[in-house]
Amino acid sequence: MVPISYYLVLSAILFACGVLGFLIKRNVITIFMSIELMLNAVNLSFVAFASYWQALSGQVFVFFVMVVAAAEAAVGLAIIIAVFRTRQTLNPDRVNLLKL
Repeated sequence: MVPISYYLVLSAILFACGVLGFLIKRNVITIFMSIELMLNAVNLSFVAFASYWQALSGQVFVFFVMVVAAAEAAVGLAIIIAVFRTRQTLNPDRVNLLKL
């Protein structure tokens, strides 16, 4: 059996990669993918703890997070496409919707 610490270390590495991608990249699509990576890292830790404690509640919570992530992906991609059609860029520094 694989120790829980391996899963938590992998989860921390994935979360750190997501945070770095969110802070460093200057493309909205890459930032969006980094947020999804952070959500999946948290899901991995939930599943690891649920397996360790033999509890079903962590896995049920993962399903709720996955539903929210799917809704976020649908709405987020729709917003990204709408912004790209109006501004012709996906650079967050150049996209300012409050100014015309």
